[in-house]
Amino acid sequence: MLHYTCDCCKRPIDSENSVRYVVRLEVYASLDPVEEDMNDDRDHLLEIHDILEQLEDNENELIGDEVYHHERYDLCSDCRRNFVKNPLGRPVSHQFDFSQN
Repeated sequence: MLHYTCDCCKRPIDSENSVRYVVRLEVYASLDPVEEDMNDDRDHLLEIHDILEQLEDNENELIGDEVYHHERYDLCSDCRRNFVKNPLGRPVSHQFDFSQN
């Protein structure tokens, strides 16, 4: 039997009584099209997507973390709730409660 631990709070995730959430993080360089290539009929985004999928299979060492990086995290339900509220981990701004007058 596999045992999972939340990658955020490090608590064990009981697979029988709790739901385990998987977060996949993918960071890649955005290649903006050059104006002179605008007349080309090729789908550049599709080509980039195909290259990135091949990288997942091969884990090519020629492309470094500056161009493509991916991670996978297991979260418990509490950490998932916090992640969805603030996925970038920005400081939470305080909201003011104003009266209805």
